[in-house]
Amino acid sequence: MGRRKLKWWKQLHERVKQHIEKKNEQYASKASKGRKQVVFEPDDWVWVHMRKERFPAQRKCKLNPRGDGPFQVLEKINDNAYKIDLSGEYNISATFNIADLYPFDIGHDSRMNPFEERGNDATHQEEQTESSISSDPLHISSGPITRSKVKRLREALIVLVLNIWARQASSGSTNIKLGLSNSQAVINVIQIEDGSC
Repeated sequence: MGRRKLKWWKQLHERVKQHIEKKNEQYASKASKGRKQVVFEPDDWVWVHMRKERFPAQRKCKLNPRGDGPFQVLEKINDNAYKIDLSGEYNISATFNIADLYPFDIGHDSRMNPFEERGNDATHQEEQTESSISSDPLHISSGPITRSKVKRLREALIVLVLNIWARQASSGSTNIKLGLSNSQAVINVIQIEDGSC
């Protein structure tokens, strides 16, 4: 009777252990859904997340940067721990968990370095197209309308109106038409003499 009871308890413990392992696997798969496993090798470049607990001198204020880098991976301890080549200013252990490391791409994408020649950075292209369309002062480039674009447009419009007024005043006309041509006037501006008001 004692042996049967002992055997039953061992089977119960084994079933409970299998059930717990199965549930742990389910929880782990749900928790890691959508995540990708990142593994670094020696000589890879990484960004380091600066936690307040580990970097108290660098994170005194919430506006300070939360990361630093790039740093080179010196040694892979295991899939979760890496030894990083930190400079001497930090005075902390150079071993980091994978949660504090982010990959740094040192490829040939010019968006990483806006000062690189022959880049395809979007703002650099906008500047080139804006400089090539210098003949049209009222040209609005693609993208959001910012305060600086509105200011440039307003200044260009004022200069354009003043130039048209100066041309019309030199010809002696009192009726000024703004538009693509005289026959297609968009805006009619009537010049009023100072004494007639």
